[in-house]
Amino acid sequence: MGKYSLQTEAIRSGSHPSQFHEHSEALYLTSSFTYDSAAQAAAVFVGEQEGYIYSRFSNPTVTAMQERLAALEGAEACVATASGMSAILATVMAHLSAGDHILASASLFGSTISLFNNILKRFGIRTDYIAPANTCGWEQSVRPETKMIFVETPSNPLTELVDLGALSSLSRKHHLLFVVDNCFCSPAVQRPLEMGADLVIHSATKYLDGQGRVLGGAVAGAKAMIDPVYGFLRTAGPSISPFNAWVILKGMETLQIRMDAHADNALELAQMLSEHPSVERVYYPGLTSHPQHALAMKQQKNGGGIVAFEVKGGRKKAWQVIDACELISITGNLGDVKTTITHPASTTHARISAEEREAAGIKEGLVRISVGLESIVDLKTDLLRGLND
Repeated sequence: MGKYSLQTEAIRSGSHPSQFHEHSEALYLTSSFTYDSAAQAAAVFVGEQEGYIYSRFSNPTVTAMQERLAALEGAEACVATASGMSAILATVMAHLSAGDHILASASLFGSTISLFNNILKRFGIRTDYIAPANTCGWEQSVRPETKMIFVETPSNPLTELVDLGALSSLSRKHHLLFVVDNCFCSPAVQRPLEMGADLVIHSATKYLDGQGRVLGGAVAGAKAMIDPVYGFLRTAGPSISPFNAWVILKGMETLQIRMDAHADNALELAQMLSEHPSVERVYYPGLTSHPQHALAMKQQKNGGGIVAFEVKGGRKKAWQVIDACELISITGNLGDVKTTITHPASTTHARISAEEREAAGIKEGLVRISVGLESIVDLKTDLLRGLND
C-alpha cells in the first residue's frame, strides 16, 4: 500500500485477502503448505518461486504482522519471533561471533542483562555497560572488537534516555551495529530508525498486543540487516505462532489511540506522585522535572505509559503500596490496557546481582507502574490507599 499516516498503516498494512475476500486478516493455523506439483515444491523450497513452506519460518499470518510492523517503524523488513527476548537473542546470534564486544546501556531489562552476562559471555561475546546519558563514556569504551551498541530508551524501569542521534553518529564513525529496544514507546511514540538506528527490537507482548494476551517479539530494519536474523530464525526456530501473530496484528490496529491515552493517564499519575510526601522521586520523561525531559520531547511524541517512583521506607513501604492496591494488577508485565504494578528489585531485576542492581539504580524502594486505560480517578485512589497509610 502507499504511504499513509501511522494510524492508517496500523489498520491497513499487511492485509492480503485470499480468494474468499475476507475483510479481516485471515488466521492460517497450519504447520505446512501443499503444492500443485513436485516441480513447484522444488521451486518454492530453493526460492525460485514465491510461496510458503513451513510455519516455523513462513506463514501468511506472520507475514502480515511483519509487514504491518515494518510499515509502522518505517522499516524495509521485519521478522517476528516467539518473544522479545528471542528477538534479542536472534539479533545477537545473527550478527555477532565469538570474540565480539557489545556496548550496552547500563539501564536494561533484567533478562537482557542476564542474557548478555550469563549466556553470551559463555560463547565469547563480552558486554560493557555505559550510563545512558554519558556520551563521552560511549566513545571512550569502543574497542577494536566492538561490533554492536545496544540500548533501551526509555529504559526499564528508570525511564533513562539515550541520545539516539549522538549514538547513531558514533555507530557510523566506528562502523557499529546500532540496535534499539523500542518496547517502552512503540512506533506510535518513537521511531528509532528515523534517528539513525540500524535495527529496532520489540517485545510485541507489550504495547503492540496491548491486552496481555500472547507472547511475541520482532526485529525491524533494512532488509540486509534482517536477512541474517531470518536465517537464524529459520534454522534455530524461536518462531512466533500464527495465532499469536494474528492477535498482535489485530492489536496494532488500536496502537496509536491506546498510546495517546496511556501517556495522558501516565502524565497525570506522575504529577500526583511527584507531589506526594511519601514519594522520594518520580521517573517519567513527560515531567519537566525529568533530567532528560527536553531530549524525550525531541525523540518521542509524548512521555509514554511507564511511571516509576521511589517511596520513602525502602522495600517495606514499596510492598505496602503494592499490596494495598485493589484495582491495579500486581504483575511484572507491562503495556496492557490494565494498569500493572511491580517491585523491580524483587521481580523483573531479581535475577541480577545486588551489585548490578545498585549500578543500574534499582533501589529497594522503587516501584514501577505500567499505566493502563482505566479511569485516572480510580487509579489515583488505588495508589493513594497505600501511599497515605
